[in-house]
Amino acid sequence: IPDDLLEAARIDGASEFRIFGSIVLPALKPIIVTLAVFTLLGTWNDFMWPLIVLTDKDLYTLPVALAALSREHVQDDELMMAGSVVTIVPVLLVFLSLQRYYLQGLLAGSVKG
Repeated sequence: IPDDLLEAARIDGASEFRIFGSIVLPALKPIIVTLAVFTLLGTWNDFMWPLIVLTDKDLYTLPVALAALSREHVQDDELMMAGSVVTIVPVLLVFLSLQRYYLQGLLAGSVKG
């Protein structure tokens, strides 16, 4: 965030909390959304922890279930592709719905030189 933008807010009489809430937080929204997407991806694609902890096949996460399915049905390509699509589509929908925040982050907070 450019210092000129923060200084202009201080000159206009904004308090530090007002500057944080009105300028800094909206400028950080793309970073927060990116962190949320990466956290979702890390949790969604978690493989080792559910593989170690879960013993009931009904509780497997999608990546673990897909790996178990590949061991059981080696030649069933259609089933594997359907499982891959079911695994990918929710993450893709979350990314596409939050994509607008990336562009807003590029355009927000610019200061005319």
